[in-house]
Amino acid sequence: MISPQQKKILAFPYSKYDAIICDGAVRSGKTSIMMWAFVRWAMENFSGQRFGICGKTVDSCSKNIIVPFTAMTLAKEKYTMRWRRSEKILEVRRGTTTNWFEVFGGKDESSAALIQGRTLAGVLLDEVALMPRSFVEQALARCSVDGNKKWFSCNPESPQHWFYLEWIKKHDKRNALYLHFTMRDNPGLTEKVIEQYESMFSGVFYDRFIRGLWIPAEGLVYPMFDERNITDEVPESGEYYMSCDYGTLNPFSAGLWCWNGKVATRVREYYYSGRDERSSKTDEEYYIELEKLAGDLPVKSVVIDPSAASFIEVIRRHKRFRVQKAVNDVIPGIATTARYIQDGTIKVYRSCKDAIREFGLYRWDEKSTEDKPIKENDHAMDDIRYFTMTILRHKVRKAGQQQYIPLWER
Repeated sequence: MISPQQKKILAFPYSKYDAIICDGAVRSGKTSIMMWAFVRWAMENFSGQRFGICGKTVDSCSKNIIVPFTAMTLAKEKYTMRWRRSEKILEVRRGTTTNWFEVFGGKDESSAALIQGRTLAGVLLDEVALMPRSFVEQALARCSVDGNKKWFSCNPESPQHWFYLEWIKKHDKRNALYLHFTMRDNPGLTEKVIEQYESMFSGVFYDRFIRGLWIPAEGLVYPMFDERNITDEVPESGEYYMSCDYGTLNPFSAGLWCWNGKVATRVREYYYSGRDERSSKTDEEYYIELEKLAGDLPVKSVVIDPSAASFIEVIRRHKRFRVQKAVNDVIPGIATTARYIQDGTIKVYRSCKDAIREFGLYRWDEKSTEDKPIKENDHAMDDIRYFTMTILRHKVRKAGQQQYIPLWER
């Protein structure tokens, strides 16, 4: 079954438009049908040509676009396909027609150099809003074969995002077909599954991921944190971890976590502001505080910002705790943390007053043209984000709990 919006994607190659832009909610059925239409258009109109398929990274593009497409029954029936993973090229043949689809990752500004020099007959950019403008414009500049078309898909970001301003707002001037998708445009989702996804998010992430709206990040970063996330009970047992945001004059924040297989509870914390106390502490003094925080519990690892090199060395020298350098991606980390606050996976013991205080103060920078929290009241917020991205998301996945994998991880 194909939805009316998906049929418009299939019809795009035979239209007057030079480009197609599909945006909207997560799991709305954009990517798979777009990849099918992209390859079909290429095979019907070209032979011996190269095409670009771009994602945030080569691995994500391979996992979420190439592998599902090559496993598609209809694709296997119609085409002979060979995925040369080491070369990042998908070769597609039908009769005497052969084309090559090269995969590129647009993760940062340096990625633009990877696609330079190519001559493409078309390009598909999946999750284009997560790619730097330099990479996208370089990919588009490579499309120099007559009859080329550009294919874009994304979930919404800030309304100040360059792609929204330059492509979506100006789609008529760019001769681009613009299609907006909701989860109900995906015939593969039942009402129950849609309701599950709707329950996963709140705040700006609900408006973007579920409603599919390009809206600014405003107000509290974690408006979903409330009394339901505060507990008066400490787990009797589980796996213990510590997370740490290192500061000298700025606050030093550390939390002790217990994962019991279903819920991660912040059971203790240590918070010290050298500026407020008018006295900074040494790395050795902070290490003593970590020892006190852990007590005699078997802490599996300490997750810490990788920039805290001197403190990491002190922890390693004492040989009690294993150090894990934190995954420090801010916006992906906030979105993932918000997800686990929303569904109750993250709990905070009531005595952790500094974490609870910061949850009520941590706000988006409404003057910024990009998604960015204000750098105030963010030290416990940072150490919680480090724990979530480095430890918790993997524990939840292994536990088999129903989840949405954020775009940045896919």
